[in-house]
Formats: sequence, C-alpha cells, structure tokens
Amino acid sequence: MGNSFGKLFKITTFGESHGSGIGVVIDGCPAGLDIDEGFIQEQLDRRKPGQSKITTQRKEPDGFQILSGVFEGKSTGTPLALMIWNQDAKSKDYSHIAEKYRPSHADFTYQEKYGNRDYRGGGRSSARETAARVAAGAIAMSLLKKHGISIQAYVSQVGSIHLQEAYQALDLASAENNIVRCPHEETAQQMIQLIDSTRKSGDSIGGVVSCVIQRAPVGLGEPVFDKLHAQLGYAMLGINAVKGFEYGSGFAGVQMKGSQHNDLFAKDGDAVVTKTNYSGGIQGGISNGADIYFNVAFKPVATIMLDQDSVDQHGENTVVKGKGRHDPCVVPRAVPIVEAMAALVMVDALLLNKSVKL
Repeated sequence: MGNSFGKLFKITTFGESHGSGIGVVIDGCPAGLDIDEGFIQEQLDRRKPGQSKITTQRKEPDGFQILSGVFEGKSTGTPLALMIWNQDAKSKDYSHIAEKYRPSHADFTYQEKYGNRDYRGGGRSSARETAARVAAGAIAMSLLKKHGISIQAYVSQVGSIHLQEAYQALDLASAENNIVRCPHEETAQQMIQLIDSTRKSGDSIGGVVSCVIQRAPVGLGEPVFDKLHAQLGYAMLGINAVKGFEYGSGFAGVQMKGSQHNDLFAKDGDAVVTKTNYSGGIQGGISNGADIYFNVAFKPVATIMLDQDSVDQHGENTVVKGKGRHDPCVVPRAVPIVEAMAALVMVDALLLNKSVKL
C-alpha cells in the first residue's frame, strides 16, 4: 500500500535503492501524447547523483528504458512502464548498520511495522525512489505544456541563507546556471559555500525549494477534500525529507489583517483578475487563474559523517559510524522532484476537470 499516486493519471513506483533497479507504471496517460525521451532524460539528469561537489558521489547515469505503452514515439493509452537500472550500488557500505537504527531514518519504523527491513541505503525508503517520480513527472509536464501550463522550482533557502527577491523579479530559468539551482548568482554562491563547508565538517544542512505554476486555467481542484492546495501539499509532504509546506502568503499571512490580505478583484479586458495574490492562485481549493506558488521545507539529511549514539535491533546501546556516499544538502537535487510532483497533481486536476483532447 502507499506506492501509488493520482486518480486519473495514476502512477505506481517500485524498486529499491540497492536492488536491481527502480521503475514506474503510469496508468491513465491519454493516447497520442508525444513521448520525448530526450526531455525525460534531461529531467532525470537534473536529479541524478554525482552532479557536483555538493551532492552525493554515487555515480548513476539514470538512463531509462520504456517497457510498454509507447508506439512510434506516442503514448498508446495503455499502461506506460519505465525502468531505471541501478549500476553503482555499493551495498557493503551499509553492512555496519545491518542491525543498527540510524538516527532520524526509517530503520526503526520499518523494522517495527514490517518485522524486517532492507538496510542497504534504506531500501524502499531511500530517496532514490524519486527518480521514478521524476520520469513520470516529465511525461506529465509534456501534457501540461500542450495546455500552456509551466512549472518552475528553485532553491530559495539553504540554512540561514535566504533568497530575498520575490520570484517575479527573477529569471527563474537561470536557476539551472549554478549547481545549487538558485536563480540569484550572488546568493547561490553563498549557498554553495555553506553546503560545501558543511560537507567538509561531516554534517548536513536543510533548505527550502520554492515552486511557481503559471498559466493554470481557472477551475482546477475539487471541493471539499480534494482542494488543489491540499493535493499539492499531499504530494510535497510525500517527498523524502520534507518537513513543511506552505502556499500563497503561508505562515506570514497570520501577521496581516483581512483588509491587507484580501485579493481584490478587477477586470483586465474580458478576464477577472486579482490585484494581489496572497491566495497563491487558489481560492476555495480551486485555481483562480493567478500564479500558484508554494514553498517546501527540507530537513538536514539524516545520514552524516559523524558518529551518533543509537540502539540496535536487540535494544542495546550502540554507535552508528558515519560512512558512505550521501548528500550534505538535499535541495539542489530536490528541485526536479518538486516540479515532477507538482506536474502530477496538475495533470490529474486537469483530467478531472474536463475531457482533454490532444
């Protein structure tokens, strides 16, 4: 249970970090969609390990194989399956914690829930599983593009270093110009220095990924329990290491009065628009045509290169030795994951809202 996401555009991921590979089955992709394998690979390359000095040095090319659901470059409407084979798994790196619980990992909870666990990189709980989501998200993005909907995420905070500029004042696409994926070069360099110094000390640090969805039509989202922002929150909170989600004015909105926070309506030609967008493009759980924007908070990576006190499966006190290949900060590689999950939500909302013809 819990391995599937979506209603009409439904994905099921499978595989483990140190198994043969990972993959995804997409059920509900409309027939006739151009499947751009180059674009799928581009998205996987943005997430893959070993990108730079501030990411894990595991070397996985993350090439993929389409097993079904595509003929002559187009989706057939049948289940679309993709496979990504693992090539650089070093399971021996985890033999020292075969019976130990790593602090803040899923080791203890998996053992208690299932009675066993795959200790090699966390098995199913590993963030490596998110590569399958990114592959599925790339296909979802292709469908969204046909309807003019764009999604752009970027790193807006690492530790105490905040990007001060509002997203409207930035060229969000320039986030890909540096290894931390922040669209402000001076701030990006400060973030890189902080991550690198944290890595050298054997520790880890958290951060925030912000995301903007533009040109979504009015009317996406289903009351009462399937509000669009609720679906986005559910999607983001299901990403490894995520500790918080806020959209629109978020927590900062509690400091405002209603007279300040209300988004006043106005006419722009034949369209109804709002003068401000504290609602984050969603009102009553339904998109209103304005930009949808939100922030996703990621905790410091749990695996660090420092020794930590813990207990083992026998209830004995022990020490977990810091070793292996891990990200000192997850947010640079989390950017395409956030985009992918947002795309999956938006495609599902689009398909639920009306019959989509390609």
